[in-house]
Amino acid sequence: MVSLILVVSGLVFFAAGSLGMLRFLDVYTRLHALTKADNLGLGLVVLGLILQAGSLPLVLKLVLIWLLVLFSGAAACHLVAQRALTQGEPESEAGADPARQPRGREGRG
Repeated sequence: MVSLILVVSGLVFFAAGSLGMLRFLDVYTRLHALTKADNLGLGLVVLGLILQAGSLPLVLKLVLIWLLVLFSGAAACHLVAQRALTQGEPESEAGADPARQPRGREGRG
């Protein structure tokens, strides 16, 4: 039962991270929502699966997978943020929905 609760909790964090990636307006907040929620979500899923694992090698494989995803996600997030920063991506308007933009700016309705 504890294993099921951990896995479902992890899936909720995955859903929250995906929703944050879709709803937030700029690159940096999207990255923050996605990496934080997905890392915690995967950690909870792995912990729930560890409780069901029958052997130590399987537990070590699950922990290794979690660590690899954790470090590769952090590296990918850093690279995307660095690219957005160096290419002049505006912090508040990167990928923003035009309908949500405040009115009264030059060139906008």
